[in-house]
Amino acid sequence: MAESPLILLAAGGTGGHLFPAEALGVELIKRGLRVRLATDARALKFSGLFTRDMIDVVPSETVRSRNPIALARTGLMLGYGMLVALNVVRRLKPAAVIGFGGYPTLPPLLAARVLGRPGIIHDANAVLGRANRFLSTRVNAIATSLPGVLDRDPALASKATTVGTPMRPAILAAAAVPYASPEVNGPLRLLVVGGSQGARVMSDIVPPAIEKLEPALWSRLILTQQVRDEDMARVRAVYDRLKINAELAPFFSDLPAKLASSHLVISRSGAGTVAELAAIGRPSILVPLPGAIDQDQFANAGVLAKVDGGLRIPQNEFTPDRLASEISALAAEPAKLTAMAVAARGVGRLDAAERLADLVMKVAGI
Repeated sequence: MAESPLILLAAGGTGGHLFPAEALGVELIKRGLRVRLATDARALKFSGLFTRDMIDVVPSETVRSRNPIALARTGLMLGYGMLVALNVVRRLKPAAVIGFGGYPTLPPLLAARVLGRPGIIHDANAVLGRANRFLSTRVNAIATSLPGVLDRDPALASKATTVGTPMRPAILAAAAVPYASPEVNGPLRLLVVGGSQGARVMSDIVPPAIEKLEPALWSRLILTQQVRDEDMARVRAVYDRLKINAELAPFFSDLPAKLASSHLVISRSGAGTVAELAAIGRPSILVPLPGAIDQDQFANAGVLAKVDGGLRIPQNEFTPDRLASEISALAAEPAKLTAMAVAARGVGRLDAAERLADLVMKVAGI
């Protein structure tokens, strides 16, 4: 009996890229297809659908500066990755190659084009990322998470389909948990995360903000915070001194469940994070990563801020005083938190994996 068609998924090695790829992989397997993942070495630390024997590591490098030496090094690494990707695509003969953003997707998608295999890119951001922008004219179809991303480019908009951000099974399970409003004097569950790589600004701002809260609120807090190893001692010292009930770790493998149990989330506004907050329906205070060329995180946070599902605070305004004020106001008004949860959930999409799988099968001719 002939083997079922293979779909090659390509993603950068961070959660924001890998999790949607995993979600699509789960859906494609349900439909009887085979999947493999082409990515960089960072992905090997993530657990989930893709076991080591399902992964092809393709060398890659990100454009980090305009320094000629750095650009040359990046070009050489991407060139080497292209040779590896050509061998992978030639060997696997995938029915289609699907990229989820990040420079590690360039070699597999370009190899697919050279070898005549259909290519699709998915972008979870409110603006197209640099790697996807480069690939956009070289693929058969573009899937976006949000409507209107390509409205200013009719040529690209004609091959774009809005599908949402595919959600892995753990997020779908969390989305089934209804939001439970905090009681006026009851526990307040606060989750602080900084994306899959962590964020030092959270360690710099959140502890002194907590210290500025009324002492009566300290005893109510159940705080869960992602903290880098190098920041752990100083953050823990503050919370121990204030006798805050705090769980600190560099990484949470059960983050979807923690999102579901939270009353308020403080976070960066990466595309994956914003999509998950919307899918689960949780209030948030979002601090976009500053200095990004595309200002993608600022645009992502705007999706929730526009519907009053989250508060967007630029990093230069994200001070201990401002954060303490926002937490205090929300803690005193549980109805506001509930309204934010409902608003966030209103822009969430839970069927994105199915929609993207439909597009993949159409483009692949399956």
